[in-house]
Amino acid sequence: MESNSSNSSKFTRICVFCGSHPGHRKVFSDAAIDLGNELVKRKTNLVYGGGSVGLMGLISQRVYDGGCHVLGIIPKALVPIEISGETIGEVKIVADMHERKAEMAREAEAFIALPGGYGTMEELLEMITWAQLGIHKKPVGLLNVDGYYDSLLTLFDKGVEEGFIKPAARHIVLSAPTATELLANMEEYSPYQEHVAPHESWQMEQLRNYPMERNT
Repeated sequence: MESNSSNSSKFTRICVFCGSHPGHRKVFSDAAIDLGNELVKRKTNLVYGGGSVGLMGLISQRVYDGGCHVLGIIPKALVPIEISGETIGEVKIVADMHERKAEMAREAEAFIALPGGYGTMEELLEMITWAQLGIHKKPVGLLNVDGYYDSLLTLFDKGVEEGFIKPAARHIVLSAPTATELLANMEEYSPYQEHVAPHESWQMEQLRNYPMERNT
């Protein structure tokens, strides 16, 4: 049996963004299960989109079966679409997508995106943007399964090259092909520090308060 020290993690709860579809290839399902196994090994609880289908269903079931807490956060309108059969773990139904993301941001200590579609990418990009603005200082990781996110990472690099993304802000996004490597990188993450002019400090403080108060 492995020692507790080898399984320790600085994160007690990680939010995973992922698809409500499994994708066409088994490699994506395998990656979701592998990430679930890694979270269980590290005794890390899961926050996710609340669905029981696709990659969401696979990772949530694996973490739940492994004895860790699972918190699903889902907008009311998506309940009949993304929940099939019994719910997994604790499910919190919220009013809309804005409230869902704000609740995820509150509950999680880090964020990981598995392969997914527009919704997954939108959630991912909002967490990256919030990190850039200093709204949170939590690591954001891409599980780049079989190069799924290569084109997106290339686009980020192009943003730096063309002057739309600061070079230091590019390092907000961590990526790796395996769950073990990605989580190890996230453990070592140093938060991005934006240099804000004195006259901008009040506006930045308002932005930092935005996601945590969105649903109040």
